[in-house]
Order: sequence, then structure tokens, then C-alpha cells
Amino acid sequence: MKDYEHFVVWLDYFNKNLTKRMGRRLPKEKCVFDPSLKELIDATKEAGIEVTESDDKVRFPRRAYVRSGYIILPKESPKNKTLFRISERLVAKRAKQSK
Repeated sequence: MKDYEHFVVWLDYFNKNLTKRMGRRLPKEKCVFDPSLKELIDATKEAGIEVTESDDKVRFPRRAYVRSGYIILPKESPKNKTLFRISERLVAKRAKQSK
């Protein structure tokens, strides 16, 4: 049964290697190359959002041939705003690592 109080955030939403047709949901400047589930969870917690559940052994429907991962978040604000908040933290964290 569908849960209307949570939504799913896939790793592929933030993958800079993908096109929008393949599942990326944000502009390329707001994405990183091959994000990991741990990075996504850390960035989400830094954004002040509680992760309800996560799974790393699943496949994103548009790319069924590649293992991906997702997290489940409570609906507090629109999904797109939440994605942008998470992506800011994710990009900043990657920038720190590369320096």
C-alpha cells in the first residue's frame, strides 16, 4: 500500500553522469559524479532532514541493469525543494573532499 506521508529519493537524482531522461532530477551544477548512499544520507542529515529508511540493493526503474539505492524521507516540504537542499550539502561536501 502506498505511503502518502513519505517520499523516495533515489541516488540517480543526483548523478551528474546521467541525463534527465535517464533519471537525473537536478541541473548538472547541483549534482556530483557517482554519489554513494552514505554521502546522500550524510548530506540529508546535514540539511536537517531525518532519514526514515534506506536500501542500497535496489535498482532505479530507468536503469534496471545497475544497482542504485534510495532513502525514504518524511514529507515536510515539496520534493523538489528538499532535493535542492540536499544537493547543496552534497556538492559542498564533495568540494571539501577534492581540496
